[in-house]
Amino acid sequence: MSDHEHQPLPPTSRLSGDALPPVEQHAQQYETVRNAHETELIEDYVELIGDLLRHRGEARAADIASRMAVSQATVSKMIRRLNELGLVTSRPYRSLFLTEEGQKMAETSRARHDIVLHFLRALGVRDTTARIDAEGMEHHVSDETLAIMQRFTKQQQK
Repeated sequence: MSDHEHQPLPPTSRLSGDALPPVEQHAQQYETVRNAHETELIEDYVELIGDLLRHRGEARAADIASRMAVSQATVSKMIRRLNELGLVTSRPYRSLFLTEEGQKMAETSRARHDIVLHFLRALGVRDTTARIDAEGMEHHVSDETLAIMQRFTKQQQK
C-alpha cells in the first residue's frame, strides 16, 4: 500500500461522537463535496496553464497533456470548455492564454494548493506524498480550514 492510500484508523483514534452528524449538516457536507467535484478539474487545468505561463512563458496543449497524463484529445475538449467559460483564449497552433477571469481563478487555485502543500509538509509528510495529497485536497477544504492550515504552518516556521 502506498503512502497516499487510505489505511483504517486504529479503534482508539475513532471518536464516538463523529459517527453520524445531524441531517442538515450531513446534507451540507455532501453538497459541498459535489460542488467541489464540479469545479476541480476546471481549476486544475487553469492552475496548470497559469503555472506553465509563469514558468515557461507559454502553455501548449501538448505540455498540458503530458503533465496531466491525458491525451491531447482530452486536453482539446477541455480547452474548448474553458474557452466557452471565458477562462482561456486560444488560436490554432498557438499557446493558450488566460483571460482576466482565468488568471484570477489560477491565482486562487495556486494559493489554495500552496497552503495545503505547505501545511502537509509542516506536519512532516514527505514531499512526494504531500504533492499528491495536496492536488486533491485544495478543492475540498473551506476557507476557514485553509486559514487554520496557513496559521499552523506559519507557527511551525518560527
